[in-house]
Amino acid sequence: MVDQKKAAILCPHCRKLIDKNEPRCPYCGIARPGSRLKNNVWTRGFNDPDQIIKIILYFNIGLYVISLLFNPMLPRFTFNPMVFLSPENKSLLLLGATGTIPIDALNRWWTLISANYLHGNILHIFFNMFAFKQIAPLVVQEYGVYRMFVLYTLGGAIGFFVSYLAGVAFTIGASAALTSLIGAALYFGKSRGGTYGQSIYRQIGAWTIGIFIFGFIVPGINNWGHGGGIAAGVILGFLLGYHERKPENLFHKILAGGCMVLTITVLMWAIGSGIFFRLAGR
Repeated sequence: MVDQKKAAILCPHCRKLIDKNEPRCPYCGIARPGSRLKNNVWTRGFNDPDQIIKIILYFNIGLYVISLLFNPMLPRFTFNPMVFLSPENKSLLLLGATGTIPIDALNRWWTLISANYLHGNILHIFFNMFAFKQIAPLVVQEYGVYRMFVLYTLGGAIGFFVSYLAGVAFTIGASAALTSLIGAALYFGKSRGGTYGQSIYRQIGAWTIGIFIFGFIVPGINNWGHGGGIAAGVILGFLLGYHERKPENLFHKILAGGCMVLTITVLMWAIGSGIFFRLAGR
């Protein structure tokens, strides 16, 4: 009995409880579900929505902490939430802020990815991560975890590319990726229709209006990035499809895996090169 419990795992594809040594999952048919290739921390993360959402949160929080550590002096204490625990612009530039300055002057096109994981102060990251925790489960539910990560990665990059074309000089934040998820949810609600679809559309539509009102009231908000992210989310939502019209397939998994490899590579490069230039005193 003890040995059987130790051998029990969740199938990395369908999440059903099975024997680790099964040659094929009796529920979904995937071959060798207990192999290291198919059942490891990365595949479990991608198949478990909670894990991939946590990974994105950890990446954002981790980069924020690193950006604070890049400051030559500890951030001064202040009661102003817009300044409290704010990394220096130089630290953000080294770690992959994007815009016309990093791209045109330094040829850093990879910052279209890295900027999605950087934040300017404690309030900035708190509100972005709070909103992400609200919208991400809905997108996972209707699109699947693979498509959600593709929407987050590509939608965020496209949103920042739009702001680059609009001439935004220096920008950071997960809001471009976040608005991509919002755009995908808007498309789903409008496309699906019915009572459920319309309720999603109205709820997310209210969020969208609120985001743009906030962006026009508060100075320094990248409205081009928000608008580009929403447009990217709508287009990608249409191209990728959602569960009721197109179940997740091998293409979505490969695309999500590519986005994960790209993200990790870019963030590792950003941190490594940032440390090098900081130690070199540049």
